[in-house]
Amino acid sequence: MCADVRLEHDALGEVAVPVERLWGAQTQRSLQHFDIGRDRFRWPRPVVRAFGLIKKSAALANAELGELDEGRARLIVSAADEVVAGLWDEEFPLVVFQTGSGTQSNMNANEVIANRANQIAGEALGAHRPVHPNDHVNRGQSSNDVFPAVMHVASAEAIVHGLIPSVTALRETLARKVRSFDDVVMLGRTHLQDATPITLGLVIGGWVAQIDAGLAAVGRALDDLLELPLGATAVGTGLNAHRDFGARATAHIATQTGLAFRPAANPVAALSAHDAMAAASAALRLLAGGLMKMANDVRLYASGPRAGIGELQIPENEPGSSIMPGKVNPTQAEALTMVAVQVYGNDAAVAFANSQGHFQLNVFKPVILHNVLESIVLLGEASRSFDEHCARGLEPDRACIARHVSESLMLVTALAPHIGYEHSAAIALAAHREGLTLREAALASGYVSAGEFDAWVRPDHMARPHASGPRE
Repeated sequence: MCADVRLEHDALGEVAVPVERLWGAQTQRSLQHFDIGRDRFRWPRPVVRAFGLIKKSAALANAELGELDEGRARLIVSAADEVVAGLWDEEFPLVVFQTGSGTQSNMNANEVIANRANQIAGEALGAHRPVHPNDHVNRGQSSNDVFPAVMHVASAEAIVHGLIPSVTALRETLARKVRSFDDVVMLGRTHLQDATPITLGLVIGGWVAQIDAGLAAVGRALDDLLELPLGATAVGTGLNAHRDFGARATAHIATQTGLAFRPAANPVAALSAHDAMAAASAALRLLAGGLMKMANDVRLYASGPRAGIGELQIPENEPGSSIMPGKVNPTQAEALTMVAVQVYGNDAAVAFANSQGHFQLNVFKPVILHNVLESIVLLGEASRSFDEHCARGLEPDRACIARHVSESLMLVTALAPHIGYEHSAAIALAAHREGLTLREAALASGYVSAGEFDAWVRPDHMARPHASGPRE
């Protein structure tokens, strides 16, 4: 045998494993058989952390229930704590595109923790003593219930500690803008055409409301992610696990994470479908849609600035063109909308994968986890970037906004209650066709006096029609 490998074995025989690695035979087989997206689809930190949390909790539960002796349990807990802390991330090299149950990743965790536990005990790597990857680290478990638990723990923690804080910070930045710009009366637009006045505060308040709706949807989906199927083992019956194992292990995970994880209401359903993950993905898509609406509005309002709408000023973060000097582009809006597009694509993959459960197992688990987790991370990072590099620096061009309002023909809407829709339409069309201001066309029509026009056509009143009761 070469000096740089050691021989490990599994049910199929011996496998040569790099001598310095903590993983074992089944991990090595997966590396050989699934060289698919090796550099792009390896499990990130939240997934490895989740494996460590679950294996630690399983050992604690088994020890409490008399299923595992205290000595082995202590060794497993010590090794799992190191995995949770991120000391052995490089020992988790497997990719998304493997067995659909995540068995090889589960065995990767079992092997790393067993080998590290044995190393702590003074034994050689690959000795399988005193801790065996299957008999002890995986005791009371199946990949079929461990990997769904990993899916939920990793996703829930990423939502709580990454996504929600970043999106909430953006939301608060925008909420402050609502108050700051409540006095800015601007032109509303529908069908991309001029409409009646609105305030910039109300416009931004609409963005805030959509973000709030997206966050609320994510919060509702998060609650279902807090159900864990540990103890279900292979098909949901709990075979080979102590009847109290799942509840005990889940309670330990809740304690370690500070999240209210609980046993799955129906373990069979929890293995054969991943509706909670699909619902989370759909909620992320809803949030992405709200963020895309906001980002698109920002770049349209900032368009120009001379030959576009030009009503919002965005931060000048970087040169926008390699050929046009002085050009500034809405790059943060572009990045955020590209993330939204990616989230929509991820959700399509998750929805389809979740529909493919057969009998007692859905075998699309890794790709579901990958896409949900990518959406969570991307939305969190893009929201933070947009907040820091765009939203905080947004300012109205008050002169441009005032000019657009004063030139709008849709201010004629204020005349309709007084002179009727048809006369008002005639005034607006005359102004447009003859190149007149609305006031000039109104006075020329004979339907309105100068005093009446000035009293009735008040953009600030039109933007807040019910602010202080009916207008004269």
